[in-house]
Amino acid sequence: MHPTTFAELGLSSKVLAAIEAAGYASPTPIQAQAIPIAVTGRDVLGIAQTGTGKTASFTLPMITRLETGRARARMPRSLILAPTRELAAQVAQSFEKYGANHKLSVALLIGGVSMDDQVRKLDRGVDVLIATPGRLLDHFARGRVMLMGVEILVIDEADRMLDMGFIPDIEKICKLLPPRRQTLFFSATMPPEITRLVDQFLKDPVRIEVARPATTAKTITQTFKFCDSLDDRDKRATLRELLHTLDVKNAIIFCNRKRDVAILLKSLVKHGFSAGAIHGDLDQTTRMATLDAFREGRIQLLAASDVAARGLDIPDVSHVFNYDVPWQADDYVHRIGRTGRAGKHGNSVTIVTPDDIKAMSAIGKLIDEEPKWIGEAPDAETMAEGMKRRGRGRRGASSDRGGRDARGKGDGRRERRSRDRGPRPQREAEIGSANGAEAEVADAPQHAHGGGEERSRPRREERPREGRREERRDGPRQGGRGEREAKPQAQQQKTRPQGRPHEEASPRKDEAAPRTGEARERKPVAFGLDENVPAFLRRPVRIAGR
Repeated sequence: MHPTTFAELGLSSKVLAAIEAAGYASPTPIQAQAIPIAVTGRDVLGIAQTGTGKTASFTLPMITRLETGRARARMPRSLILAPTRELAAQVAQSFEKYGANHKLSVALLIGGVSMDDQVRKLDRGVDVLIATPGRLLDHFARGRVMLMGVEILVIDEADRMLDMGFIPDIEKICKLLPPRRQTLFFSATMPPEITRLVDQFLKDPVRIEVARPATTAKTITQTFKFCDSLDDRDKRATLRELLHTLDVKNAIIFCNRKRDVAILLKSLVKHGFSAGAIHGDLDQTTRMATLDAFREGRIQLLAASDVAARGLDIPDVSHVFNYDVPWQADDYVHRIGRTGRAGKHGNSVTIVTPDDIKAMSAIGKLIDEEPKWIGEAPDAETMAEGMKRRGRGRRGASSDRGGRDARGKGDGRRERRSRDRGPRPQREAEIGSANGAEAEVADAPQHAHGGGEERSRPRREERPREGRREERRDGPRQGGRGEREAKPQAQQQKTRPQGRPHEEASPRKDEAAPRTGEARERKPVAFGLDENVPAFLRRPVRIAGR
């Protein structure tokens, strides 16, 4: 029998007063099971679907445990790692709410904000350090933070960390921490890489699983709308029709690409909707201001990429629209989890085109439910043809995995590598046709020798000399003590092969251009030192009167 009130969880009186002031009466299943164990100092492995109250599962026991003790300069007492800036900022807000009766100092280390303010807080000493992995390692490398005093480590949204390629950073950070610490590890799914991380860094954890991994909340009504056109203008018209006909209080509309988020926002504003946008290319100040406006009801619709799909706790979201069917079925679970949170009812609507049939089928297998259609469902022939389509893949698309593709590098690095290698016409043609005229392709500069052709390299002339090694790189070896014969002019001047088809051979920098009537024969240098003389001294000498 699990506890039914917060008073039974072993929390301090100050924390209970803050919970009561926040208006919470009873804990969620993950809170009821995780908090009593976390308060005792044991490691916890929490597996729960999104929207079940995982943030309070670690913030409440942390505040209770940190009531005693004092922070030292640059040595935080606890560390919370989050995959995105928004999620890290949200955790900081939770500490402000639940720690209202405490004097705990909290520092937030995320990108897009001033590092000077962060350094000043670290210098004073902080009880709770909330950070994204990249910014934390940056501060550590500069000597601004020391991690040997961390007593509690929290890794939130671990499966998202895996998707964004942060696992190597997580491993590096964990090795910098003291071995005697408490670790609270939370994830919605448990892929093999996450299981390996748990086995490596958690000591005898208590496993708490309140729902089957990657399942949707029962409080969400899931529906699908079929759009038989592949034209994005028809797709946007379908979305506007749904917004007008359904009882939409506010909604988050998810797109697969950052580019499509901007296009959709422009269309919504043009048709009179109160809307904002959030995606990874926006600066942090704009992203936070847009989220605050949506939370406060100043805008009704939020067009978003997957940067807003996990962890964000925005209360009372009535609808989630999947303007694009997500490429990964797991992302569908996290997207629609932005509604129907904390036991409240929510609605999700997914727009499906013929290209999306295959992806929708994978979602149906994951959630183990038959799709409920708004209006006419696609016929059997359309479904069969859709299963054979390749769909709208990731090629040419600018996905929004927090600046990195899944387990890969960011778009900027790929663009730089493409510029270094030169253009690839055949590949660009494929990418350009993947999604019509709007497919994004990184432009690479055209090189003078043409794309794809290898430059022909001149081969050295080989003239072996008797009793000596073959010709050296700078030409045939000359000199040696003794007499030498002056080489004929034809032998001394090598024939330079053509480099590029449209260029003429030009003399080397260390060779003087011949002039009419000038002698071109080199005079031997005495004492056999000619091979050690610098190139600029070996130039032909003009003699007056010749």
